Amino acid sequence: MDSEAYGRFRAWGRAMIHDGHADEIYQTSTMGALLDGLYDGDVTIAELLRHGNFGLGTFNHLDGEMVVLGGTCHHLRADGSARVAEPTDLTPFATVTWFRPETTLRVTDPIDRKDLLDRIDRALPTTNLTAAVHVTGHFDAVETRTVMEQKPPYPPLTKATEGQAVTTFRDVDGDLAGFRSPAYEQGISVPGYHLHFLTADRDHGGHDLDFTLVEGEVRVATETELHLSLPRTAAFANANLSPDNIAGQIRQTEGG
Repeated sequence: MDSEAYGRFRAWGRAMIHDGHADEIYQTSTMGALLDGLYDGDVTIAELLRHGNFGLGTFNHLDGEMVVLGGTCHHLRADGSARVAEPTDLTPFATVTWFRPETTLRVTDPIDRKDLLDRIDRALPTTNLTAAVHVTGHFDAVETRTVMEQKPPYPPLTKATEGQAVTTFRDVDGDLAGFRSPAYEQGISVPGYHLHFLTADRDHGGHDLDFTLVEGEVRVATETELHLSLPRTAAFANANLSPDNIAGQIRQTEGG
């Protein structure tokens, strides 16, 4: 860690102490369980939102993508449409936090996904903690995909995500929301960046694969605690949560 990065880390640490609490991520189930085809969870959206106002995930039966912004849970469907989720909807995998950004970056010139994420990495106090990331602005293009609802017996995620339609939104205002997780969380979460997109009118969105941001703002919060809530189901108890080549499976299913 160079001196500049160390200075950012110390400043962040002082802020956390002064704040009097450590920010927490709440997650239900694990990425390993999702890879094994565990698409039925027992956590309602109402319960999920008691643990955070920002995040992402999916819905039971793998019925689309989830993005949580400002305490509202949005259900992104396979056709690219979006609606507000019902409080009684269930999720097999989701991650939320109370979003309290400590770092803000302004973007005034067009920048692609790789370069923006590299810039965020450089601004973080450390990459050994999970960061909640919110990008809002005007995009030249956002390439997305959305998982399709599955029926039992469920296939593994690598099969369920084959041949998905890709939707590209062009010249659009919107939000990217998600997390940057450390490599050591592999199998629990998605290592690296995992982001979902929602248009500014809240009518469309999907799982981010690529984008070019024309101008906008990035806000980042570094989290220090993980509350992992594991499913109370027989399927989870009997699942293979340590599959072969888990890193490759996550790259294949999550893309981007």
